[in-house]
Amino acid sequence: MADDNRKKWHRLPRIKFNRKSITKRARKFEAVTIRHARKFVFKRWGNIRDVQQHVVIWILMMGILIAATGLQLMWYQQSYKVLAPRTDGTYAEAVLGPVNTLNPIFANSSAEQSASYLMFSRLMRYDTTGTLGYDLATDIKLNEAKTVYTVSIRPDVKWHDGTKLTADDIAFTINLIKNPNVRSTITGWHDISIKVINQTTIEFILKSTYSAFEHVLTFPILPKHVLGNVAPANIRENNFSQNPIGSGPFKLRFTQDVDINTSRKIVYMARNDNYYHDMAKLAHFQLHVYSTTDDIVNALSSNEVNAANDLLPNDIAQINQKKYTVLSKPIQSGVYAILNTKSTLVSDPQIRKALQVGTDTVAIRGKLSVKALALDLPLMNNQLIGDVPKLPGYNQASAMKILDDAGWKLNSTNVRVKDSKELKLSVVTLKNSEFEGVLETISGQWRKLGISIDTKVLDPADVTQNAIQTILQPRNFDVLLYQLNIGADPDVYAYWHSSQATSQGSNFSNYSNVISDDALLSARARVEPSLRNAKYLTFVRQWLVDVPAIGLYQSTTQYARSSNVKSFDNSVVLVSSIDRYSDVLNWSVGTNKVYKTP
Repeated sequence: MADDNRKKWHRLPRIKFNRKSITKRARKFEAVTIRHARKFVFKRWGNIRDVQQHVVIWILMMGILIAATGLQLMWYQQSYKVLAPRTDGTYAEAVLGPVNTLNPIFANSSAEQSASYLMFSRLMRYDTTGTLGYDLATDIKLNEAKTVYTVSIRPDVKWHDGTKLTADDIAFTINLIKNPNVRSTITGWHDISIKVINQTTIEFILKSTYSAFEHVLTFPILPKHVLGNVAPANIRENNFSQNPIGSGPFKLRFTQDVDINTSRKIVYMARNDNYYHDMAKLAHFQLHVYSTTDDIVNALSSNEVNAANDLLPNDIAQINQKKYTVLSKPIQSGVYAILNTKSTLVSDPQIRKALQVGTDTVAIRGKLSVKALALDLPLMNNQLIGDVPKLPGYNQASAMKILDDAGWKLNSTNVRVKDSKELKLSVVTLKNSEFEGVLETISGQWRKLGISIDTKVLDPADVTQNAIQTILQPRNFDVLLYQLNIGADPDVYAYWHSSQATSQGSNFSNYSNVISDDALLSARARVEPSLRNAKYLTFVRQWLVDVPAIGLYQSTTQYARSSNVKSFDNSVVLVSSIDRYSDVLNWSVGTNKVYKTP
């Protein structure tokens, strides 16, 4: 029974289709649809055309509103962003080589000195104002006699391999510099003793007071744990010279020999993320090493580098200044006509005096490719105060009278002769387009005085000339056109004290005067600025009277950089060209937009 009920429940009713009825209903539906379409669509189509303009205006207004909203959002977003230097940039700088070593105590060329500064630390360094400040050092104390310097150093400094830098490394470096078997290019430490007090304190003991001693503390520091077991005589040849470990803002990655014949090399460095000062913005630094300034100019033209140092003033005209910014900065050095006071003719003070008043330094500076400051004295212009003596002004007639009164008379060929001897001077300079131009100008001025001039240009890079041993060391010249690096301190003892008039010394004029010697010696033995100033005023007055040299102009350094890089600017004071790196931590290549820090 139950099954029967289940079958009835699931049985579907039978539906009967009436074709006539369906057709009738479809036609009725069609008629209604057409009638509604006519009434509500076709009859009202004109009304749509009537409101078309309002619809378009409404759509445009909605579009403008949406666009304005988007722009406002973008503006608000950008207002919270600023341009900031990229932190992944690579700075490629061209410098003059060669690079024979990366051990900083042997650094000689501009490229080697650049690598030394970037990879190694110092106790002291010059800041962007040209002022000596602390690097590794944190404090310096002097004893009452001003002969013992107790230097404290940072406790948080590490070498690139992670080893801690201590006072032992400083003492080790100085002992290497002092050792004659090492043959370091850094000198002047033989009379200074050192004592390690503890890991962060070291003493320097001087035999007598030396007021400029802190400026000596700019030497690079080497790692004892790497070189301590190397024989001093083998330090230069050790693998460290090609793969150094320093503690500076950058560390060596590798070097690449591009062209052995031209000494073309690239030194690749990476940022030291554990540097004890702020971390550099640059991720990588490359030194592209070239053998000539012409090669450097070509490297700029071909985009091999984005900056260049060691350019000569005459090179600037060849650089595309729409693409590169060129800076010409004065440095604490001067170009001089150094008069050999021991040569047969120039030993006569009257001849030196005639050369002094017969040299038109204004005309010489006027023919330089870049503007240079006057430098009449053996010190920098800002290193003396008070009643500073002045150089006698240029006067060709006075110069000729001095020579006439000294018995040097013009002959029929307009050359001065005395006792049948011609007044003929040999004038020497080093191969350098700037110096060679000065040589031509000054020779022309002196020839107008009736002096016969024999010029010679030496190339220090030419081993066949052997310029140092044949010309400079034996003082084989009457006049030498040369650059003297004076520095931030006015101590010029090395250039003008009689004790330095040796083949190994830098007193190229062989100058000797008791008053000058005493003033120079006394000035370096006093630390009081006023007393030092008084001593140097005495020295300068005597120097102008004796005329061991004629100051021509203050030296400059030329630097080019592309528009997308940031390096030093015109506000930076350079003691020397290498001090361009004084703010290298802030150098960068390119910019990014970043959100402002709250």
